[in-house]
Amino acid sequence: MIYPLQQFGASSSGDVFSALGIDGQMLLIQGLAFLVLIYVLNRWVFPVLMKAVDDRQEAIEAGTKAAEAAEKKAEEAQEEVQRALKEARAEAKDIVTTAKDEANAMIASSEDKAKSRAEKIVKDAHEQLEKDVIAARKTLHNDTIELVALATEKVVGKTVNKDIDKKIIASAVKEEA
Repeated sequence: MIYPLQQFGASSSGDVFSALGIDGQMLLIQGLAFLVLIYVLNRWVFPVLMKAVDDRQEAIEAGTKAAEAAEKKAEEAQEEVQRALKEARAEAKDIVTTAKDEANAMIASSEDKAKSRAEKIVKDAHEQLEKDVIAARKTLHNDTIELVALATEKVVGKTVNKDIDKKIIASAVKEEA
């Protein structure tokens, strides 16, 4: 049986493999060795190597997922901080507003108390003044009666009893008033 390459080489002058410097037997052995090498690599080396590559790929993906999760948590934490700050600002504003309202209410209450106290003092002063005026009038009235009695005694020259004297003076004072 003639191999097709040999036929090709035979038909053209000489052996093609020998012309190229290739030993056919050696080529066959090297081919078999290559196939055995591929089998050994596929059977024992590549699975271990591929497992290491897959493990490394999984570790990289896990690291990427962890980084994304950490970034997401950081964003959520930042949002939480912003929300807490917003709530704290609103609460502080409410506290300040409440404090201002309470202060204004206290001021208004104090002003009302002071106003009512001042009005009471003025009212008491008016009442006291009226009492003093009434007392002064009574004193003036009594002094006038005594002076009139003394003047009458000097003019008439004799003393009338006190009851009659008072009646006369009172009717005279009423006529004048």
